[in-house]
Amino acid sequence: MLKKINRSELREGLIFSAPVFFDDGENMLLSQGMPFKKRELAALDRWKISFVLSAGRAISDAEAKALAQAAVNDDDLEEIEEIEEVDSLDEAEALDELESDEGGAPVSANPLAETAGLDKLQYTTEQILKLPEVLAHTELYAKYHGLIRDLDTVFLAIQSRGEVRTRSIDRIVSELFVLIQTERSEVVGYILGGDVKEMQSAKCAVNTAILSIIIGEHIGLPRHRLLQIATGALLHDIGMIKVPVSIINKETKLDDNELQIIRSHTSYGYKLIVNELLYADEVGKAAMQHHERWDGEGYPGRLAGDKIDIGARIVSVADAFEAMVSPKAYRDSMVGYQAMKNLLSDNARRFDPDIIRAMIQSMGIYPVGSIVLLNNSAIARVIQSHQDAPLRPVIRVLIDEFGNPFMMNEGETVDLIDNRNLFIARAIDPSEYQKES
Repeated sequence: MLKKINRSELREGLIFSAPVFFDDGENMLLSQGMPFKKRELAALDRWKISFVLSAGRAISDAEAKALAQAAVNDDDLEEIEEIEEVDSLDEAEALDELESDEGGAPVSANPLAETAGLDKLQYTTEQILKLPEVLAHTELYAKYHGLIRDLDTVFLAIQSRGEVRTRSIDRIVSELFVLIQTERSEVVGYILGGDVKEMQSAKCAVNTAILSIIIGEHIGLPRHRLLQIATGALLHDIGMIKVPVSIINKETKLDDNELQIIRSHTSYGYKLIVNELLYADEVGKAAMQHHERWDGEGYPGRLAGDKIDIGARIVSVADAFEAMVSPKAYRDSMVGYQAMKNLLSDNARRFDPDIIRAMIQSMGIYPVGSIVLLNNSAIARVIQSHQDAPLRPVIRVLIDEFGNPFMMNEGETVDLIDNRNLFIARAIDPSEYQKES
């Protein structure tokens, strides 16, 4: 059980036998056996956090050294436990049984968003938080943006019943493969850090295809299947062109008739892909089956388990993640970390658990492009993930612990696997920090 420790009880050098969490009970401030330093105490004061939480107790230096030695002897076990922590992150939502005998302020689900101190950080501008490639519109970002534009042209041609050359779609797939092979981290970063506000359907399709290729490569699918899955991912929602925009953007609950119209897009998409564009059945299945569920409660065929095509299972996960991190008419976008947690909490209802695991291992719990707060109060962007340590990615500092901002990628790059004293305290929503320039 997590116990409350008031800020007044904390001092420099104090060590706890279990990890110490922020006042939300979820995001870690210090790992087990690590002493409080001036920077952690100063960060709590700066953020006006009045207490922290831990299941441990204060321990002596000797006990801390014993803990550290055990950790050194169990390096291999630590990596396994880190993967297991990924599997159980959804259980963090249940950490609400706190001892509150002393009363005090309620636990905040978002300790920084409610902190007045943030308003004093005038340097946390949109320019610092945006990807430099987006600001400068680099050649790579221009290619990514161009593929979205090209796919949007295809969608418009299909919608107007004009001539559609499948080689245009095949070229987009081919170029996506090249970008992923040569500039994977940068291209993945555009999913969270891109700034394409128009051409939403095409943008979502391209991002879903990028994620689908990465997942498919991770599980070792052959090249020809990856090509089919990528093509299916680009076209999986093509049937939505038959759905009125008023229904797609409706903010209130859909009635039965509207729901039926929405669900018909899977069948229409399959027919268009196979009968009109003349792609293989495996490509059409991505459209037909991407709303089937692992537990058999999906549509249109109520298929379950491995009766759902592997491509559709991959596209389903990729599409769900992309939808969560993209703004919609009825809600704001979700940070990548929360989207990953939502996937993890599925518990084999909607998604194939093996595909979820592949997604996490290939993308990380903090996906590339995520903005994160470090335990030393620095703000950074995730630029690379580690398959075997999804909680310890490579990050680039945007604002250091002293408040110095960095733009155009000149901040320090840190591999959290090599620097065990640093770790991610929490993922943050860039909108919390954006200020007028």
